[in-house]
Amino acid sequence: MSAQPDHTPAAPYAPAPGAPAELLAQLRADRRAERWVPAFEQEWAAALEESRRTFSLTTLYEVVHVWQARLLSAPAVDAFTASGRDETGFVDMAELRGRRRP
Repeated sequence: MSAQPDHTPAAPYAPAPGAPAELLAQLRADRRAERWVPAFEQEWAAALEESRRTFSLTTLYEVVHVWQARLLSAPAVDAFTASGRDETGFVDMAELRGRRRP
């Protein structure tokens, strides 16, 4: 028998202690800094408050992971946007909203 409950979620990967500061520096150097820096700071402040309230670092880790992923995927998004591909007709959201389930 295991001493660990079977319903305990796996602990999230913990970023390096300096990851938030490094991430903020990268965001400030990005061409989207005007929008991204305030958004990151707002999410980080909310995560800090949540962390203080719950005594958990999970929300802070999640903010770092999400913003790291955004930075990593930004070049691919830029390349797709610059390619001129028009995907607006790929999924008709109005049609999806209008459908009723049987």
